Amino acid sequence: MENDTLIAAGRRTIAIEAAAAAALEARIDGEFARAADLMMRCTGRVIVTGMGKSGHIAGKLAATLASTGTPAFFVHPGEASHGDLGMITAHDVVIALSYSGETGEILTILPLLGRLGVPLIAMTGKPESTLATRAHVHLDVSVEIEACPLELAPTSSTTATLVMGDALAIALLEARNFTAEDFARSHPGGSLGRRLLLTVADVMHTGDALPLVDENAMMREALLEMTAKGLGMTGVVDADGRLTGLFTDGDLRRALDRDLDIKRAVIADYMTRAPKTVDPDMLAAEAVRLLETHRIGGGALMVVDIETRPIGALNMQDLLRAGVI
Repeated sequence: MENDTLIAAGRRTIAIEAAAAAALEARIDGEFARAADLMMRCTGRVIVTGMGKSGHIAGKLAATLASTGTPAFFVHPGEASHGDLGMITAHDVVIALSYSGETGEILTILPLLGRLGVPLIAMTGKPESTLATRAHVHLDVSVEIEACPLELAPTSSTTATLVMGDALAIALLEARNFTAEDFARSHPGGSLGRRLLLTVADVMHTGDALPLVDENAMMREALLEMTAKGLGMTGVVDADGRLTGLFTDGDLRRALDRDLDIKRAVIADYMTRAPKTVDPDMLAAEAVRLLETHRIGGGALMVVDIETRPIGALNMQDLLRAGVI
């Protein structure tokens, strides 16, 4: 097949499916609001079900709802007739996806859902179908044509159903005032979760791993401390244990340019005084911004309490390992 033919087919598919999605805008009406309200008032879970390609869309919709503040999960309609219907309670709401509205596995469980008194939201392409007429709310996802030229493979219809489901999910997200922090709590393993949930306390070195020397210490003592702790820096404290300075690999290079006599040098003469510090409750992502904004040499930070006593230390490598950067 010629490349031009392949390209034309791809573009035609996108145009057909885009038109199908655009046609849904006029159907975001009172029925849509009723469906969203049922889901909003649900005290249990939103159960999404569908067979075949609609089942794949149903699984994606359940996952999107669950990650955006609406507890939800997918139930296979075939398995529901063989025990999985026990997952559904009277406190739930069911969303059934079937373009024909006549999917046998879904119709089989309708009487059982009725006995439970479970509100039913249907998404079909046939408003006169059995599923559509027996649902409490029907959302029309009909399309003029499938992108498949044989009119066999669900293409435009599954796209329309997916878009309608996303519209519901986002409407509920906004109604619940769902925030980026809320999203991160359901995605703790993702980069967003790490940026929004991980604090300095989660990544800092503490206790015996914390590099510290007295401000009267000799340079060689500071270098030994830096080597032992492996952070490329050491905090410097006064007699009361309060942080007075920071000495990093960068400070050492600058000191060597001044003809440093390591045996006689006192650390207080070469340290960086009043260094930038962070508190343990700061988001790790904020610590990254602090390092970048102030171009802190060596990417080193001391963590202090309210009395400026060091309680931790971290560097850019720690933030990299934590996946914050």
